[in-house]
Amino acid sequence: MPEGTSDDPLAAHIERLFFDKGYPVALSRPDFGRLPRVGKDVASRIRAGLQLVDGPVDVIVVHRDADNAGPDARRVEIESAFRSAGTAADLVPVIPIRMTEAWLLLDEAAIRRVAGNPQGRASLNLPKRREVESRADPKGILRECLLTASEQSGRRRAAVARRFDDNRRQLLERLDLNGSVVQLQSWCSLIADIEAVVKRWHSGRSDSA
Repeated sequence: MPEGTSDDPLAAHIERLFFDKGYPVALSRPDFGRLPRVGKDVASRIRAGLQLVDGPVDVIVVHRDADNAGPDARRVEIESAFRSAGTAADLVPVIPIRMTEAWLLLDEAAIRRVAGNPQGRASLNLPKRREVESRADPKGILRECLLTASEQSGRRRAAVARRFDDNRRQLLERLDLNGSVVQLQSWCSLIADIEAVVKRWHSGRSDSA
């Protein structure tokens, strides 16, 4: 369950991560607009998502940026909401430290391509990998990096700024699952959670064999 539609590409990445471990999954993208007054809290969205799927669910994926609360507090929030839903499904929390945009600041070449200037040479001053998850405003940093990478001015620069949401989505779609992101704490936590679910599923198959 993504935080917004611009995070939908995350579902495809999660599906790929499960597939690579031998367990194909097909994640739904609940359209909360089909229901009246769905709360924005995690528990409300999990319950609404289960209602919209209206069928057996093996795993629930909840994306929630850590923001200023921190990853541990977000995990407690998600796990508490998940338990309150009373579902037998497994849970995979997706908790980027600070914001998802931190994951998108690791690929300079992708940023230049999405900005429409792949051969650009302007310095983007991207955060180093070891500090990218500690920067306070990764969304703002990404916005400025895209503008700088475009090397445009005036109206053309303003047009680049207006395309931020689309450019961000493109960067998320192009996220290299085997690239620098694998060295980030939040990504390692995601992989560990997926591996734990896969281990439970494998154990269940072994027990029933």
